[in-house]
Amino acid sequence: MSYQLRTLKAPRLTGRALAMFSRAMEGAATRGLLLPKLERDSGLTDFRALDVDAPPTLFPLHPASSAHREDDAPLSPETLVEEDAARERARAGEGAPPQTASGFTRRYRRGLCTPEDVAERYLSALADSDSHYPPLRAVIRHDARALRRAAKESAARWRAGQPLSSLDGVPVVIKDELQVAGLPMSVGTRFLGTAPETEDATVVARLRAAGALIAGVANMHEIGIGVTGLNLHHGTPRNPYGEGRARGGYFTGGSSSGSAAAVAAGLCPLAIGADGGGSIRIPAALCGVVGLKPTWGRVSHHGCYELAWSVGHIGPIAATVRDCALLYAATAGPDQKDSYSRSQPAPGDLRSWLEADSLEGLRVGVYRPYFSDAEPEVVEACERALARLERDGATVHEITVRHLERCRVAHMITISSEMAAAMAPLMAAHGREFGYDVRINLAVARSFTATDYVKAQRVRTQLSEHMTELLAPASGVDLIVTPTTGCVAPPIRQDALAAGESDLETLSRIMRFAAPANLTGFPAISVPVGYDGQGLPIGLQLLARPWEENLLIKAGSMIERHVARRRPPRRYDLLDPWPE
Repeated sequence: MSYQLRTLKAPRLTGRALAMFSRAMEGAATRGLLLPKLERDSGLTDFRALDVDAPPTLFPLHPASSAHREDDAPLSPETLVEEDAARERARAGEGAPPQTASGFTRRYRRGLCTPEDVAERYLSALADSDSHYPPLRAVIRHDARALRRAAKESAARWRAGQPLSSLDGVPVVIKDELQVAGLPMSVGTRFLGTAPETEDATVVARLRAAGALIAGVANMHEIGIGVTGLNLHHGTPRNPYGEGRARGGYFTGGSSSGSAAAVAAGLCPLAIGADGGGSIRIPAALCGVVGLKPTWGRVSHHGCYELAWSVGHIGPIAATVRDCALLYAATAGPDQKDSYSRSQPAPGDLRSWLEADSLEGLRVGVYRPYFSDAEPEVVEACERALARLERDGATVHEITVRHLERCRVAHMITISSEMAAAMAPLMAAHGREFGYDVRINLAVARSFTATDYVKAQRVRTQLSEHMTELLAPASGVDLIVTPTTGCVAPPIRQDALAAGESDLETLSRIMRFAAPANLTGFPAISVPVGYDGQGLPIGLQLLARPWEENLLIKAGSMIERHVARRRPPRRYDLLDPWPE
């Protein structure tokens, strides 16, 4: 079977043309004239003609018995023994390693600084980040009084020698898609979030219980229905690596745009994102940080604004693979408030994976036409990372990943239909308050039929069975490797900032490698592997069988040791006054 994944082709729309197209898609008569061409161009017409011989899978549930690990030891942040500073720097490669969660806690333990010091530095940096042009707009909401109170309590625990965990006193920001008690949740819109939340999402509650400092609410692409990060309501986040390279800056990727930008800019080493179509991995790759989309159901969705029930995942974005593991360890696991999280296997002990010195026996699968379907500099950087995996003991195997084009369309139908359903109760009162790009996407989604949705779930079954075969423990590979995105961060054009934009070709390139992990629910991680000629980051994606996040962390940690991290032009160093 030949490689058939298409790139969407359509004129870029902005300004008056975007507004006119949005209104035309919302009008019954004009929509009927436009839809046939849109359906042909998007691949929907061909998709409807497919004969798919499989029953529908409505949720990507995977039995605990599908896990294939060396141990079932319980997981907690405390099982990850802190490394000394020299070893951590070595693992971050040469160059300018980012400040890490363990860097904060080492200083607290040694009495070099306190969480109260860090909180004040953070508040000062946050104010500065939005005071220049272009503004960073990574964090859109915070409670300085609550942050100072939590920092004071954490400082008292460190003085007493009784920190709650390896995250005690470490600042974390939360995507504007999860409840944070005391702060509104607007999901990137202008009309939601009219009052503070009264309860924490389970993920946020677990972080508070670990002593982490909830530093604020991170910006996002409106209702998560885009992958650039553009947001006209709260300001568009800027990529810290794009500073000075274009007047309007560069996109962060989305939809967890503010989470990735905050980590890359040094406002915090840890952030929570959500991923329905690459929305953790994409901004992590474009901003030069680490993003993990766990197995579907691994992290509780209680307290998350449900936008895409069957493809959405909550997960960590972090400065390093080690930090990503710490945040994953603190948030993963069953939750009685989320029925889909209850039957998962134990996450296992990640310490041995982080400290591994060899990948001997690891089988890595590469589908060359797919792997190479990206900008040349992206492919070159990912090829170098693949060679590093081989030097560390892994073996690379040529594979063929089938159904990629139908997977792309099935994912488009699934996530768009679920988002349209989630927004349906709000349309009468607030439909015209969405940005024009969101209005277009929702109008297209409302044109999908029940038959389209069911066929998409039948394709989900087909793809899941195929991926399970490719990743079979005895006869398949252990990981499937691709670039995370088909391009580096795109520049932000001034006309987009004025009225928004619809750019399907760029969206298609950014999302090229994202959909299979969301549709199947398999875990995937994005790890930084280099930079293009302009200094913009490039990410490598690793995809594993269900419940094997520890294998992703092992391989990602090994890759990270060889990559020299660069300091972005926009970075704040919260620990600089207190060197070790």
